[in-house]
Amino acid sequence: MARTADDSWDIATSVGATAVMVALARAAETASADPLIRDEFAEPLVSTPELAGVRDQVAAWWAPEPDTEGGDVDVHVESQQMINYQAVRTHFFDAFFTEAAAAGVRQVVILAAGLDSRAYRLHWPAGTTVYEIDLPKVLEYKSDTLAAHGATPKADRRAVAVDLRHDWPQALRDNGFDVAGRTAWLAEGLLPFLPGPAQEAMFASIDRLSAPGSRVAVEMFGVDAERRKEAEATWARLRAKREARGEDTSFNPFELWFDDEGRPDPVDWFAAHGWDTRSVSARDEAVRLGRPPQADDRPFANSFVTANKA
Repeated sequence: MARTADDSWDIATSVGATAVMVALARAAETASADPLIRDEFAEPLVSTPELAGVRDQVAAWWAPEPDTEGGDVDVHVESQQMINYQAVRTHFFDAFFTEAAAAGVRQVVILAAGLDSRAYRLHWPAGTTVYEIDLPKVLEYKSDTLAAHGATPKADRRAVAVDLRHDWPQALRDNGFDVAGRTAWLAEGLLPFLPGPAQEAMFASIDRLSAPGSRVAVEMFGVDAERRKEAEATWARLRAKREARGEDTSFNPFELWFDDEGRPDPVDWFAAHGWDTRSVSARDEAVRLGRPPQADDRPFANSFVTANKA
């Protein structure tokens, strides 16, 4: 599963499998007694036979470690912690789009859309076009699965099948993107899966393609290099114990992230290019919404960055 410069995947492998993990969390939240968000399409998207193996791997990743003797720290990604975080994140970016639409923005671009179902579940004003950028097999899986479920988009949804490391701006224009129209952009759960130079190129393309009055929202990951190194080392110990018991340990999101070296800070980058920026701590947002982290040693370290182009 380790990344290479020009790797590819479908919904059941590599980065595609992380989209399944996130959608599983949204499905669980939607089915809960008092859901913070409602994504009625998450469950059908993750319940197909072809994703049975991914569901098993994610369940193993979330499962508690039964043997913690010898001082090993139980560092499994707790399922409820994951569900809470995804609910908070989804709620924030749903509100971002709702506010953009209320301000008259009628053009939306979701970068690395994965199993995002906002084109189907948000109440878009008439005349809204939602562009979803992702790899061909990922977009095809989502379109086919939701069509079989009888779902139809609530906006003019346009699937743009292209790798974000390639010439996606041209692919966007080829699908009817209007450079003169105001746009709301979203990069949710994306940045660590891009090399640093590709991230900066993506920001530059967003700036170049954005008319005045456009908006962008970015999830900024708050795991620094040292903390990530510690987490990877602990996971390696946990993985060895699970492999010794014959358990499946093939799902390892740590292997899918690129290094942070040379990666620009979204707040600094957009501010330097004339955008009005704002950053909200994911932990503060979670507390505000009544979904605080369950343990102080496992905080919601990410932040949600929004910016408006003057």
